[in-house]
Amino acid sequence: MLSIRQIVIAASAALALATPAKAQEFINILTGGTSGVYYPLGVALSKIYTEKIPGSRPSVQATKASVENLNLLQQRKGEIAFTLGDSLADAWNGVEDAGFKTKLDRLRAISAIYPNYIQIVASKESGIKTLADLKGKRLSVGAPKSGTELNARAILKGAGLTYADLGKVEYLPFAESVELMKNRQLDATLQSSGLGVASLRDLASAVEIVVVGIPEETVKKVGTPYVAATIPANTYTGQTEAVPTAAVVNYFVTHDGVKDDLAYAMTKAVFDNLDTLGAAHSAAKSIKLENALQGLPVPLHPGAAKYFKEKGLTPPQ
Repeated sequence: MLSIRQIVIAASAALALATPAKAQEFINILTGGTSGVYYPLGVALSKIYTEKIPGSRPSVQATKASVENLNLLQQRKGEIAFTLGDSLADAWNGVEDAGFKTKLDRLRAISAIYPNYIQIVASKESGIKTLADLKGKRLSVGAPKSGTELNARAILKGAGLTYADLGKVEYLPFAESVELMKNRQLDATLQSSGLGVASLRDLASAVEIVVVGIPEETVKKVGTPYVAATIPANTYTGQTEAVPTAAVVNYFVTHDGVKDDLAYAMTKAVFDNLDTLGAAHSAAKSIKLENALQGLPVPLHPGAAKYFKEKGLTPPQ
């Protein structure tokens, strides 16, 4: 005859078999430098996922942004990442000059999010007012082979310039570029980001700046995926007039190893909490459900597709 203790142990074992513990979902969010837009949005996304996806364990990884993020996803070292659209297209096509040795065929889209604005900011004392004035000047173009640096190459080419035309080229992240400009070791910085990026706000509060325009005809020469855009007046201290520029769409991306239900939950949590993301950074206020499937350069993840179908959108075939 079984003792009471034996009965309790047996019952506990049976209950454990009947209701297995739910495995924790690790969600590594690949972002960018801490002074950019990706990182604070990644932090906000981590908080959203913690609250809205039961059993999830989100983490936020600061990276060199688009190119590094996409290569990490191909290695399945992250679950969701921020990236620029042109970098994403180059990754899918395996463009080696853009930082992709082979086609990154595991990439899957979650959604289009907000546009990055190509923002060229010079110190007023440099005398730079136009793209042509960059000749012979010291310019930071972002980290090597980053999405920003790829943008820099494209925009300069559209303006009939190359790195050889510049006085000096620095390959630095946003915050480091700003510090050099404050110390008069750089004349200008090109930063591809959402409007109101912290690094440029910091720069404008420290020195007098000029936001250099990118004319629409230059944007047309560059072509897809770049579009003409405007940096509104007073985006930065001392910038009293609207400035024409170029923009390229950002995306949330995952990989084919992420389970459908997790991809669905990550997508739903984003669009159910756009107000929280918008509070984390004003760039996220441009994220719209109706634009979520805009120009996807890679296949949509089935989990994300399920969410958009529920919302009445038709995923691309």
